[in-house]
Amino acid sequence: MQAATRAKLPFVAVPSRGLEERALRAACAWKATSVLPNSSPVSTVVRSRTPLATRPDSFGRSAVSEMSGADYTVSVEFYDLLQAETDRRSAERRFAEAARHARHGILDVGAGTGIVTEILLTASAAPIHAVEPAAPMRAALLSRLAGLGADQRARVTLHPESIERAGLEEVADLAVASNIIACLDPATRRSTWQAVSRALLPGGLLLFDPPPTELPTGREKVGRLGPVRVGPDLYGADITREPDAGIVRMVFTYHVERDGRVLRQQRETFELWPASASQIGAELEAQGLQVVHAPTADLLAARRPAR
Repeated sequence: MQAATRAKLPFVAVPSRGLEERALRAACAWKATSVLPNSSPVSTVVRSRTPLATRPDSFGRSAVSEMSGADYTVSVEFYDLLQAETDRRSAERRFAEAARHARHGILDVGAGTGIVTEILLTASAAPIHAVEPAAPMRAALLSRLAGLGADQRARVTLHPESIERAGLEEVADLAVASNIIACLDPATRRSTWQAVSRALLPGGLLLFDPPPTELPTGREKVGRLGPVRVGPDLYGADITREPDAGIVRMVFTYHVERDGRVLRQQRETFELWPASASQIGAELEAQGLQVVHAPTADLLAARRPAR
């Protein structure tokens, strides 16, 4: 799991082209299925490009009926518990130095639970524009902000809509989009570049992690999150990916165990759109953003030209 903030990928290193961590937000269509041990799948929140009743699901079980609901209904419960520390270290490595040079404002596209937002607040004295349209993620973000000092909270403006709808004009000299761009379909990705270009001041810098450049050859196990203990329970997640009609389908299967027994499992699927570096560069140039050298190898960077 709206335009440029529909979904964001939970933090996990993907073998192809450095797609990394952080729970999906900002723009992936997604579905979620709760699975109880030794029972049939129980439908929870479902959103998909194709009505699920018309196709089998990727795990070979019968497809559940289509329902509407809020993004991240499944992932938000597990996100910070399983990913916060890894996400925080990555955000510090990727964005803290650039944030220290920001003077006028910073744009956090797809702020999610606010881990990157907090890093940006700590590294810079500039105001932060946090864009997050998913209500469950905003709730976690506001809970995080509630634990910070009043002076830090005063520097955050929360935008509960997509970046395209936020209407931001020349408010930031730094924009970051952590683990979002892969989740955008091509049309939404192009409109996101346009909105970010408008939001940047002349000379402003955009940092983002790129989408995968190619499809996997088949279903692959990507990795595992956790386990993390909470009282008697162990929380974790298994991640797989597979090609599907020109996109990459990432499947996160969350599970809670006690005394070696699975209490519950919940699964959420996210769609990623591959794009080559040259394609991304052409899209950025079309919106007046010039590709520049990125501070780390797992990021791409672009700058709005100075006047």
